[in-house]
Amino acid sequence: MDKIELLAPAGDLEKLKTAVDYGADAVYFGGELFSLRAGAGNLTIPQMEEGIAYAHARNVRCYLTLNIFAHNEDILPLEDYLIKIKALDIDAFIVSDPGIMLMIREVMPQAEIHLSTQANMTNYKTARFWQQQGVKRIVLARELTFEEIRLLRQKLPEEMELEAFVQGAMCISYSGRCLLSNFMIERDANRGQCAHPCRWKYALVEEQRPGEYYPVEEDERGTYILNSRDLCMIEHIPELVSAGVASAKIEGRMKSSFYVATIVGAYRKAIDAYYEDPQRYVFREEWMRELKKVSHREFTTGFYFNQPTNKDQNYQTSAYTREYSFIGVVRSYDPDTKMAVVEQRNKMTVGEEIEVFGPYTDYFSQKLEVLLDEEGNPIESAPHPQQILQIKMERPVSENFMLRKRKEQ
Repeated sequence: MDKIELLAPAGDLEKLKTAVDYGADAVYFGGELFSLRAGAGNLTIPQMEEGIAYAHARNVRCYLTLNIFAHNEDILPLEDYLIKIKALDIDAFIVSDPGIMLMIREVMPQAEIHLSTQANMTNYKTARFWQQQGVKRIVLARELTFEEIRLLRQKLPEEMELEAFVQGAMCISYSGRCLLSNFMIERDANRGQCAHPCRWKYALVEEQRPGEYYPVEEDERGTYILNSRDLCMIEHIPELVSAGVASAKIEGRMKSSFYVATIVGAYRKAIDAYYEDPQRYVFREEWMRELKKVSHREFTTGFYFNQPTNKDQNYQTSAYTREYSFIGVVRSYDPDTKMAVVEQRNKMTVGEEIEVFGPYTDYFSQKLEVLLDEEGNPIESAPHPQQILQIKMERPVSENFMLRKRKEQ
């Protein structure tokens, strides 16, 4: 049985390597231009070359997002960019705009094309059209239910793959149809510059009473009327597989390496456990608890089971839940001394309880008892960003293991 692909975001080179290390089957990333996440770190051409080599050495596929809706002024720069990246061993291009598809075909005739969710593909007739244009995979619009996905799978040739988002931020607008950001502050969501006005707090102002703000309320729940919860489908791996989804996609190129490691690690465990014995598969609550240790909003299953209701919105706040802090990443480990060299990411102090986790492992807890600076001198705390530390570990660790702690400490 071919496993469903676990597809992870790679906002920069570090996050790409983290996604690979923690179990992604494929990663998607943007270059410095023409991607819908202009605010992500993104990758230069040399970084793409390094990242692709790192991923391919570990049998992980690499997809480049070129999914803006181009304006005339984008055409010549994009043509130049395609020529510059032609030699890179990119496995597929994620594209929304038919014109960009045409340009890729002109420069790289054999390139594999995936249709971005921005194209808002919601029915099997449209899917057949895109197949006739040479598209290998369709990233489904988030507005499709399981019932619709199953029908799509039945109506399409076997070689046409379906990819679906399973984790991350949800947009209040229909896929590829948001104009709010462009209208309000002239930052075009369809060219990678979305300001996320759906997360802002709104009030009502009467024309003749400027400065008098009336709250937009719904049963005392607050005023964040456009603010969706985050998508989370980790409890529903069997349904995704049975619906015919070939690739489970995690949103989050703007998120941290800690986020990528945690989310990819949890989904990797859930997917592997399912395929070990599909008939006896049982979801483990610890996987959900892991997901909640990174910055997140309350979760929803989006459109998969039905049309979302008011229970899928958060009317009280647009803030994230942040119960844990990412405090460090292991750079090396000496099994003889049990000392790890750690790059600090947030303040840690001797005596605190910390959690340590890594790829394909369960986390463990320990008290931070031995903390040394880079020269080996004892210190009580590490407050400086990216400070190099030495920490005594109660269990063996490896490079790229991560450290976290509860915030109330």
